[in-house]
Amino acid sequence: MILDGQKVAIHMAGELDKRIKILKDGGIIPGLAIVLGGSSRPAAMYGAFLKKKAESYGISVTVIKKPDSVTEGELIKVIRSLNDNHAIHGILLLMPLPEGISSDNVVEAMDPYKDIDGLTAANRGRLAAGKPGFVPCTPRAVMAILEEYGIAVNGKKAVVLGRSNVVGLPVSLLLLQKHATVTICHSHTGDIAEISRTADILVSAVGKPGMVTADMVKRGAVVIDVGICRQNGKTVGDVETKEVAEKSSYITPVPGGVGAVTTSMMIQALVEAAEKRKNGGSHNE
Repeated sequence: MILDGQKVAIHMAGELDKRIKILKDGGIIPGLAIVLGGSSRPAAMYGAFLKKKAESYGISVTVIKKPDSVTEGELIKVIRSLNDNHAIHGILLLMPLPEGISSDNVVEAMDPYKDIDGLTAANRGRLAAGKPGFVPCTPRAVMAILEEYGIAVNGKKAVVLGRSNVVGLPVSLLLLQKHATVTICHSHTGDIAEISRTADILVSAVGKPGMVTADMVKRGAVVIDVGICRQNGKTVGDVETKEVAEKSSYITPVPGGVGAVTTSMMIQALVEAAEKRKNGGSHNE
């Protein structure tokens, strides 16, 4: 069965519209700042897509573009000014940044309560501790798809391919919080196929086209493809979808799977940030 991300996103849209209306009725227009440093074409395209999507919900969007010549100090100054701007509820710093700039330093300048993609050490620490906070939106999208389709996680064996701070590691922690038994595989893992064949739920977040083949998947497994790459002019994932679909019980397509939900999760996180500001609250509330 295909896990249709578009279906999940449509289901979320109605609820988000209601929450945004409540905010606006209370005099609050959710404000999003998108920061682009440098001339990365994919980052610029993604930023334009996010702007269009957010504005379709009636969200106020500010896009700040800086040239390749921007310095680390200048970017940090931009982030700090957005921290102090009460009209901005969420900040998205798009990668990659120009060469010579420490993305860690720029990220850590961000107010954790405006860090809606969960990049700061404060939010990553809260996730590791099992406390409320902002979590990267792609891992949240994975969990939303599993929930929407009623796929049980409790007690299942989950294998995650990839250990990045933005996908692999946080999705592993989210699965663990739902009481899955989780194994993380990475570039130093021996015989990944042997491990992946044990998975009831297999999440691939490597970014290597066609890496996951049918011989790596247990019959009846749930396969979540988070990888997004361009190959021969097409958008493809980590999974050889056609052959793996014949063995799996559920599978996400690329495109139209996890990516379709990720943007909705970004909007949801922005709304949560605005609601917390309205209520004068914090992550603990």
